[in-house]
Amino acid sequence: MAQVGRNLQFSFTLPRLASDGERLTKPLEIEFVRAVFPAGQPSPPPTQALSPWITLGPDDVQKHRRGEMLGWTLTLSDEELRARDQSTILFAVRTLTRGFRRRPRASELSNVVQFRLLEVLRPVENLHVRTTARALELSWSAPPGTVSTYRVYRSATGKPESFTARGETSQPGWQDSEFEFGRTYFFKVTAITKEGNSAAESDDSEIVEVTPQDTFPPTAPQGLTAVYTTRAVELIWNANPEPDLSGYNLYRRGAGEDSRRLNPQPLRTPIFRDPAVQQGKSYAYRVTAVDLAHNESPPSRDVTVEIR
Repeated sequence: MAQVGRNLQFSFTLPRLASDGERLTKPLEIEFVRAVFPAGQPSPPPTQALSPWITLGPDDVQKHRRGEMLGWTLTLSDEELRARDQSTILFAVRTLTRGFRRRPRASELSNVVQFRLLEVLRPVENLHVRTTARALELSWSAPPGTVSTYRVYRSATGKPESFTARGETSQPGWQDSEFEFGRTYFFKVTAITKEGNSAAESDDSEIVEVTPQDTFPPTAPQGLTAVYTTRAVELIWNANPEPDLSGYNLYRRGAGEDSRRLNPQPLRTPIFRDPAVQQGKSYAYRVTAVDLAHNESPPSRDVTVEIR
């Protein structure tokens, strides 16, 4: 179970079999039991302290069922929130089926959870997402109070039930390196405070939508060399390390000429042969790298070749 805002969230696995080992065939009911006692005092044995609290009928069980799990949320009253510092609560559940003349047949109690309500922090504000070449960088403003940790959630659709926790951090910032350019993501963040075995999670921050675009060019190629051999200039350079590399563009500038690209399509390998040179002329070469998003890097250093 967890405290989120002014809500208590319960989740547990539903039984599949009856006590005799046969599959259940009758509708299930869920009975929540609890005991409240002053904080700081030892709790009595659960079998003596726990008493019926809330029962979910078969229709409610089906409504809140998710496969083999049941999730149920209770909104706390103002009185219960005000009493958070004065009491500790024991919770447990058991299942019921109805037999002859609708007499209830109850299961054994589940495990008993001891829980203390905590002061809930205000929601996180000013959530921003910045796209970098290698990560989506989240930042936000810390709420008043003592934050134990922040929890970051992400979704591909923005629907409430689609968010999954991506990670936790003690600082008001986080990086998500597992993303793809051109895909849309939705983020939200909560603040968590912890005390002993109890934890309280704030309500959600505002949801931020981002569709990262690749506007980050590769680095400039390194190690360009040019050598004139028989009737051509042979050029070679170091391969770039970027995983989204598309290829290279090679530029040439003759004396008194403008620079022009020699390849109509990006070169797939870091090597080129230029036969269109003339004796007695000097040529300067430079190379750039291009990625799959058509971002072009700064040029390499120029290398000059004299044709003799």
